Amino acid sequence: MDAIPRYGMIAGNGRFPFLVLDGARRAGVELAVAAIREETDPQIEHAAKTVEWISVGRLGSLIKFFKRERVTHIIMAGQVRHVQIFKLNALPDLRMARMLARLKRRNTDALIGAVAEELQREGMILIDSTTFIKPLLAQAGTLTRRSPTRHERADIDYGLHVAQELARLDLGQTIVVKDQAVVALEAMEGTDAAIRRASELVRGRPLTVIKVAKPNQDMRFDVPVIGPATIETLRACRVTAMSVSSGKTLIFDRDETLAEADRARIAIVGT
Repeated sequence: MDAIPRYGMIAGNGRFPFLVLDGARRAGVELAVAAIREETDPQIEHAAKTVEWISVGRLGSLIKFFKRERVTHIIMAGQVRHVQIFKLNALPDLRMARMLARLKRRNTDALIGAVAEELQREGMILIDSTTFIKPLLAQAGTLTRRSPTRHERADIDYGLHVAQELARLDLGQTIVVKDQAVVALEAMEGTDAAIRRASELVRGRPLTVIKVAKPNQDMRFDVPVIGPATIETLRACRVTAMSVSSGKTLIFDRDETLAEADRARIAIVGT
């Protein structure tokens, strides 16, 4: 008989880790949480029974914690910003340094994929980050009361091809479009920063945002996410329509997020 899986989580920033904890608990599962010192909300200590604080780059410490808790399956939830790897307070330990030395690239896929391989060598499997929160994935079609206008739809159709190529290159997953021209591309700064930069460039004129999953999106990590904070950024930057990848984008606080979009007259579609 197979051993009963024991689950752990690498918790990054934002609400993602808390939603996974809630979903896991509803499924009768308690997670051993490795909280990233530079990223994770301190409230995680009140949400999980077992929490270990580990700095970015301390791969050896991460593995020791999960082995001590006899973890076999690991979920990565919440962003760990790529820029953290370059900060002085994130100097890698010996195990991380050896792993980094083997990498030809240091983009998101390469870094986290290499971490997944290190975990697997120790008998631990990195699993789909949406395992316990499948209902939060965006559906196909119009998600808000208002559908995109013909002009917004033209911007979405144009932008999808560009955004998918950007995602294929693992550079970012979001672009901002106006009148079928790209205003801004997401890079290391993140979605909200790219949207604000676009708004400054067009001096507050209406914009359309396209956020996509990668062509072969690995659902174990870097899954696209939107939530109430996203809608606030869209509203502040005069974004009137947004497209997200259906089945591969998480909508946090779904009812609140879509209600806020409706109040702001922002059209959101799952494509």
